[in-house]
Amino acid sequence: MKRSIFIIAILTLFFITACAQNTEDSENLNWLTNLEKAQENAKEKGLSIFVDFTGSDWCGWCFKLRDDIFSQEEFIQYATENLILVKLDFPRNIPQTDEIKTYNNNLARKYGIKGFPTILLLNAEGQVIAQTGYQYGGAAKYVEHLQELLEAGN
Repeated sequence: MKRSIFIIAILTLFFITACAQNTEDSENLNWLTNLEKAQENAKEKGLSIFVDFTGSDWCGWCFKLRDDIFSQEEFIQYATENLILVKLDFPRNIPQTDEIKTYNNNLARKYGIKGFPTILLLNAEGQVIAQTGYQYGGAAKYVEHLQELLEAGN
């Protein structure tokens, strides 16, 4: 019995550490929170904009996207070299200023966001190239998916 409890405790610790690392890795990406700033960067660098409409503290599919895709090396490398990242968060338990809430809500209305996560690929002018969300298959498949969407939209 003691051995089972010990094994469960070790596995739980391993799981918590792995989840914390995934969150940390995805947060190492340069996520902007202002679309206008992203558009300026996109114009300067000739890149597309990747906008993540997320419910970071309550949305199960948002957690999966963060853990399965955003925290993986394939996505991190691709995004760092090819995208300007924007995260527009709609949390339930993380405090936000009224200004941030209004800003994010206005963009959600502008782009017709109905659920989370919603990913928009935009050009530097803020026009939608494509819309997507979570995709099965891991980070490498997700990068291929994004490349196909960007190629089809250009």
